[in-house]
Amino acid sequence: MLRATIDADVFKEAVDAIAALVSECRLHVSPEGMRTRAVDTANVAMVSLELTPAAFETFEAAERPLGIDVTKLKNILGTIKGDDRLLLTVPADSQVLNLAFQSYRYSLTMLDPNTIRKDPNAPALELPGQVVLDGTTLANAIKAAGVVSDKIALGIDPEARVFYMEAEGDTENIRLELGSADLLSLTETKARSLFSIDYLKDMSKTMGRSERVEIGIGVDHPVRFSFEIANGAGRVVYLLAPRIEAD
Repeated sequence: MLRATIDADVFKEAVDAIAALVSECRLHVSPEGMRTRAVDTANVAMVSLELTPAAFETFEAAERPLGIDVTKLKNILGTIKGDDRLLLTVPADSQVLNLAFQSYRYSLTMLDPNTIRKDPNAPALELPGQVVLDGTTLANAIKAAGVVSDKIALGIDPEARVFYMEAEGDTENIRLELGSADLLSLTETKARSLFSIDYLKDMSKTMGRSERVEIGIGVDHPVRFSFEIANGAGRVVYLLAPRIEAD
């Protein structure tokens, strides 16, 4: 059973964060809120999301997994224009998620949770490089890099005391260096890894809305992006595997 009301924009942001990587997920609801963890079909990226009851105006739930078609849910939420309140209900023993806003009433038949890939375990990663910056700066750099290449290097130069993002194409290259004046925080340790631009573009659609994105990086290690949503009542974590450069 689920019955909750939430600001539509808050819920749309949460769904957008998941939809950046996967088209379906197991959404676990309980009295402690909502959470999910899923990997993309290529096993390259993972998303974790948590929404506490504080993210909702009202929240009542019994513990159960819900099989969500993320793409369909995102399309439904895309019909909401302007500020609005969203009512979510799942009757006990039902396989239907009901959404109500304005004069609209949607019924979305859920997937069988047993047909969805099991939740992945969160890998234990030691990522010594820590950077904190605003999401707009990060999203703009990713967009700019995408003009010249399909991959981008993220790194820390401890001697120059900067976090850098650089991309190199056949005839063009771009490099952005951010120092203490541009960052909220920086751990001055050597780090550099190469990543797919396409994945980062999808992630940045949600990360770009955040005033504070925490980045964990190493040398040829995955990158971890963490940021809050729902005015601090929710959190999203992305993990992305590196691309290994040819010698």
